[in-house]
Amino acid sequence: MATVASLHSPATLPRRRVSPSNTSARGIHNVGNTASHRGGSSVAIRRREALFQVLLSGSSFAALLLAKEASADTDVQGNFKPYEDETFRFRIMIPQDWSVGAGQSDGVRSIFAFYPEETSDSNVSVVITSISPDFTKLQSFGSVDDFAENLVNGLDRSWQRPPGLAAKLLDTKSTNGLYYLEYTLQNTGEKKRHIFSAVGLAKDVWYNRLYTVTGQFIEDESEKYRSQVEKAVSSFRLTTLT
Repeated sequence: MATVASLHSPATLPRRRVSPSNTSARGIHNVGNTASHRGGSSVAIRRREALFQVLLSGSSFAALLLAKEASADTDVQGNFKPYEDETFRFRIMIPQDWSVGAGQSDGVRSIFAFYPEETSDSNVSVVITSISPDFTKLQSFGSVDDFAENLVNGLDRSWQRPPGLAAKLLDTKSTNGLYYLEYTLQNTGEKKRHIFSAVGLAKDVWYNRLYTVTGQFIEDESEKYRSQVEKAVSSFRLTTLT
C-alpha cells in the first residue's frame, strides 16, 4: 500500500505539473489473508488480491499526491463545467472556477487534478492505472461492500500504539458501472479529511485501465466544498465501456 503519512498534514496544490514517478507506491498492504487457497481456487484468489492491491495503491496514491502536492450530469449543470479527456476516455463535471492540472505519465499511472484557485485543502483527482487485460470487471474485488471494507481497513492504523491514521467507512453504492465509497481519514490531533471516491474499470486494446476518482475536503470546509466535491465525483463517467 502506498504510504499514507503525507495524508496527516493538509497541504495545498501548487500551480505546476507533477509526476507520479516521483511518488512511489511502496509497501502495498496484503489483504484477504483469511481467504481459502485450496485447489484451483487459489489462482483466482491470488488474482483478486493482486488486483485489489493495485486499487489500494491507486486510491492511496491519489490522496497522497494531493496532500503532498498540495449524481447525474443534469444535477451538476450551472456552476459546473465539463472536462473530457479523449485519450483516457473519461469525463467529469468540475466547478466553474476550479483549475485543472495533469501529471506526467510514468507509463503505468496518469493523474489529473482539479482544485479551487483559492488556497484550500479541497480537491478532486483522477488516477488511471494500466492493469492486465485478465482483469475485466470490478466484481473481481467482490461486492462493493466487501471491496470498501477491505480498502478502508487497509488504510486504517488506529489500532496501532500510539494510534496512527484512523479510517472510517461511511457509505457505499454500486451504480453506473462504478463503485462509490464515502469514508473519513484522521490522524491524532489533526483535522478530519472527508473522502468521496469512485472506482471504474475499462477495456483497452492491449491492457485495461483502472480509474480511481478521489474527492476530498477538510471537515472545517464542509459547508463550502462538500457539495462541489460530492457532485464532481458523482458526475464521473467512462466514455467507452465495452
